[in-house]
Amino acid sequence: MSNSIAGTTVHRSRGKVWLIGGIALVAVLGGYWYLNRPDAGGANANRVNIAAPVRVAKVEKRDMAVIERSLGNVLANTLVQVTPRVQGTLQRAMFKEGQFVKKGDLLFEIDPRPYQATLDQAQAIYRRDVAQLENAVRDRKRYEDLKAQGAISIQQQDTSNTNAAVLEATVASDKAAIELAELNLGFTQIHSPIDGKTGPVLIQPGNMINGTGVNGATLVTIAEVRPVKISFTLSQSELPRIQMRQRSGKILAVLDVKDANGNNLAAAVDFIGNAVSNLSGTIELRATFPNEDLSLVPGQLVNVTVQLDDIKDALVIPREGINDSPNGPFVFGLAGDVAKQVPAKVLFDDGVNVGISANIEPGTDIVVEGQLRVVPDGKVHIIDGTNNGNSTGNNTSNNNGGGADGKGAGKRGKQ
Repeated sequence: MSNSIAGTTVHRSRGKVWLIGGIALVAVLGGYWYLNRPDAGGANANRVNIAAPVRVAKVEKRDMAVIERSLGNVLANTLVQVTPRVQGTLQRAMFKEGQFVKKGDLLFEIDPRPYQATLDQAQAIYRRDVAQLENAVRDRKRYEDLKAQGAISIQQQDTSNTNAAVLEATVASDKAAIELAELNLGFTQIHSPIDGKTGPVLIQPGNMINGTGVNGATLVTIAEVRPVKISFTLSQSELPRIQMRQRSGKILAVLDVKDANGNNLAAAVDFIGNAVSNLSGTIELRATFPNEDLSLVPGQLVNVTVQLDDIKDALVIPREGINDSPNGPFVFGLAGDVAKQVPAKVLFDDGVNVGISANIEPGTDIVVEGQLRVVPDGKVHIIDGTNNGNSTGNNTSNNNGGGADGKGAGKRGKQ
């Protein structure tokens, strides 16, 4: 009995499921027929007749600079690590940390007393050997006279000559020892090798200096900051343009740093690397800046812009005006209040404006905002805030694709 009741319940549940599924299917089919009924063409046509609100900008015909952007690093023109050349106790530092010094300025002093004593000893030995040499020279002269008279043997004369020659060599050695002692004594005073700005003192006075030369501890680092160099890299794909620009004229590097007059700092590129990095696929370039106002500090990161070429008579539009489609880039050009879809070829995108090749006249309005509401050959309504020129005004705020190399793709699919 219980099995019969259970079977009846399952049968009724399955019937309800089939009933609900059938109703849903009928509703879907009915909706599809309603949207595609013969008289629905008028509703679709109304979409074309509804004016889409857009903002526009005019097409300009002008030469467009082909520029590249990169992140640059400020380098000291010269960076020197001051190390001791003799051992001893560091007695004094003659400058303040961070001070500007001139070439030849005294920086440190090492205890000179041991080296002064060595010099005094070398000079005393020299004077002794000079006296012995003078006596040997007199003996040699006497032996020569005696030999001429036949009063001595040849061996005695040779011995006298040898003694004099040995003492001459000894005196020469003594002179070299004095020069070495004078050098070591001079090395106890450490002078600045360049003009520049000092860093922190790394070994304080009172410490014993043991290592010298390459293995010696650095006392201070001096950076020459007038001038400085800006190092930056460009993609190896730009090598033809770089080489052509270098042959035809100078490559100018412009920084996003202002001078006292409010102008961007600029200098000619004076170094191009001799190899492409196999890790990043880039080549290094450098430009030297006078840096008289010390606005650039070694280690600082700056944005660098370089012009590599010019596109003659390009059609220039804001990059917001470029749109993508399966058939390639296009723009919406206005003929009155009707938007025409015009295929376009992007020649260059500088992150703000785009140079294009398209069948469109200069001065034509193109849609730069509201493209998703626009249909080809549909009407549009120009709203306030229209960009009437290819300036950096509203375009700069949408420059999300430029990146460090300034090659970001144009904005696609505007609302």
